[in-house]
Amino acid sequence: MRRTAYQHYIPPVNFGYVENDLYRCGQPNELNFPFMEKLGLRCIVWLAPEEPNQNVMNFVDDQDIQLHHLGVLEGGNASDPITEDMILEAFDLILDKRNHPMAIMCNIGRHRTGTVVGCLRKLQRWNLASIFEEYRRFAGPKVRILNEQFIELFDTDLVRIPVDPPEWL
Repeated sequence: MRRTAYQHYIPPVNFGYVENDLYRCGQPNELNFPFMEKLGLRCIVWLAPEEPNQNVMNFVDDQDIQLHHLGVLEGGNASDPITEDMILEAFDLILDKRNHPMAIMCNIGRHRTGTVVGCLRKLQRWNLASIFEEYRRFAGPKVRILNEQFIELFDTDLVRIPVDPPEWL
C-alpha cells in the first residue's frame, strides 16, 4: 500500500477569518508557517509593542511580506491599551486593498488585535452586542473592559475611507 505524504496545516493561536483576504491571529510559530504560507499574505499589521520573534521575521522575509509594526509604545508597557492613533494608522493599511491578503497580529491575537477588529466592526455598522461577542470569543476569560469601552467610544468619523475601499466596507 502506497501512502502519500501530506502537509499538516496548523493555524496560529486565535486565528480567525475577519473578511475576504483579511485575517487575525497571534504570533505564529514554525508549526504555523505552512498554514500562513497558504494565505499568500502581502502585509502584516503587527500591534504588539515588541518586535516579532526572529523566526517570524525570517518567515516574513522569505515570503516577501510587508511588516508594519504599529505597536511601539514610547514610555508605555504591553498592558497599556491601544491608542486611537494606532487604530487609525492600522485602518490606513487595512482599508487599502493593495495590502491584501493581510493579517492583523499581536502576541496572542487577543486584546490589541481584538480592539482593532472591534473598531472595524463598528465601522461596518455592526451592533455593539455582536462586536463584543466576537471580542470576548477571542479574549476568553481575559476580557478587558477598557478595550470594550474604547470600541464603544471609537469615533468612526475619524477614519479616512479610500476612494476604492474593500467590498466588505
